[in-house]
Amino acid sequence: MSSNAQLFDRAQRTIPGGVNSPVRAFRQVGGVPRFIDRAEGAYMIDAEGTRFIDYIGSWGPMIAGHAHPDVIEAVQRAATRSLSFGAPTADEIEMAEAICKLMPAVEMVRLVSSGTEAGMSAIRLARGFTGRDAIVKFEGCYHGHADSLLVKAGSGLLTFGNPSSGGVPADLAKHTLVLEFNNIAQIEALFAARGPEISCVMVEPIAGNMNFIRGDAAWHRRLRELCTEHGALLVWDEVMTGFRVALGGAQQVYDIRPDLVVMGKVIGGGMPLAAFGGRADVMHKLSPLGNVYQAGTLSGNPVAVAAGMAQLRIIQRPGFYDRLAATTRQLMQGLDAAAARHGITFRTDSEGGMFGFYFADTLPRNYPDVAGADVEIFKRFFHAMLDRGVYLAPSMYEAGFLSAAHGPDVIAATLDAADAAFAQIGQA
Repeated sequence: MSSNAQLFDRAQRTIPGGVNSPVRAFRQVGGVPRFIDRAEGAYMIDAEGTRFIDYIGSWGPMIAGHAHPDVIEAVQRAATRSLSFGAPTADEIEMAEAICKLMPAVEMVRLVSSGTEAGMSAIRLARGFTGRDAIVKFEGCYHGHADSLLVKAGSGLLTFGNPSSGGVPADLAKHTLVLEFNNIAQIEALFAARGPEISCVMVEPIAGNMNFIRGDAAWHRRLRELCTEHGALLVWDEVMTGFRVALGGAQQVYDIRPDLVVMGKVIGGGMPLAAFGGRADVMHKLSPLGNVYQAGTLSGNPVAVAAGMAQLRIIQRPGFYDRLAATTRQLMQGLDAAAARHGITFRTDSEGGMFGFYFADTLPRNYPDVAGADVEIFKRFFHAMLDRGVYLAPSMYEAGFLSAAHGPDVIAATLDAADAAFAQIGQA
C-alpha cells in the first residue's frame, strides 16, 4: 500500500503539480493531498485506508451520496450496451425533457461534457444571437477555464478586464467587463455607458467559487431589468446551484428567469455531463438550426446520461430537498454554536445542500469581503478537521456540499470534531 505522500511524490513526476485540477494540490492550506481510493454514502476512504466524512461531494454532484445503488445500477446497465455511440439516443431526449420540465427558464437544452464547455458555448451563443462582442462577469465568479472567462477586473470602473491566466490574449480579454458582485451602482453605470456593446451578463446566482456568496435579490432583479432594457442576454451559471439549492435551481429560489442557463455537476450524477439551455428563440441559433457552431463527440454520452437520469429521479422523491436543507441548516447552526463556545469569530450561510463558512464577523457579499477573512485560522481549522476525519474544501474560497447520505450520526460526528477543532485553534 502506497502512502498519500508517496503517491503525491510519484504524481508530481508526470502530472503538473501532482493533480489534475489545481485546488486538489492543497496549495492554500499546505500539507499532502489525500489520494482517494473509494467512497460510499457520506464517506471517502483514502489510499492509506483512512475514512473521512466528505463535505466536497466531488464539488457538488454527489447530492444523493457516493455510490448510490440506483446510480451504480444505471451505469452498469448502460455500460453493457457500449460506452459511446456518436449517434442520438432516446435517453438523451428523456434527459432534455426532464431538464426542461424542472428548470423554469429552460425551453430547449443542449447536452455537453463539462461546465467549462457549457459556459463557453453559452457565451458564443449569446454573442451570435445579439451580434455583440462584450460580455459582463463578476469578480470572484468562476465559469470555467475558457479564455474569455479567465479575466480579472480592469484598472477602474467601466474598463475592460485583463487576463488572469497566462495564455489568454489581451485582445480577447478586452471584450470582458468585470464588475463587483452585488454592486447595483456599478452595473447601472456600465449599461448606461456601454449598453449597446453588451451581449450578455453572466453570473453565478449564488457564487460557489469565492466560497458561498449569496446574490442579493434586488441586485438580481436589477440585472434582469437592465438586460431586458438593453437587449442583452442574462446568463445564469447554475453549474453548482442547479438541482443543488432547490429542485428548480436558483431560478426557483429567486423567482427570476434568465435567458440562458449553464448546468452541470448534479445532472451527471458524478459522470462528466453538463448542459446549457434557455429560451427557444435563442437556442434555435445553434447549429444545425442556426449559424452558431457547437459540437462534441461525447456530448450526451449514454453512460453519463444514465447516471444523471438515475440521480434526477432520486432528487424528485417527495421531501428530498426539505430533508437536505434541514440537515444543512442543522450543521451550520451547530458550527456557529461550537465556534461561539470557544470565542472564534465565525459566520455561516446555506441554501439547500450548499453551504459556506467564514472566519469573519459579517457575511461576505463580494470577493474583497472573502479575501479579507482570516486565511491563517482557516488553514488551522482545515487541518484540525482533517485530522479528526472531516474532509472540507482545501481552500477558503470554495463552497461546501452535503448529500442525502449525511444523516444525524454523520452530523453529530462532524460537530464533535468541530468542537474539538475550535478548541484547538482557539488555544493557538
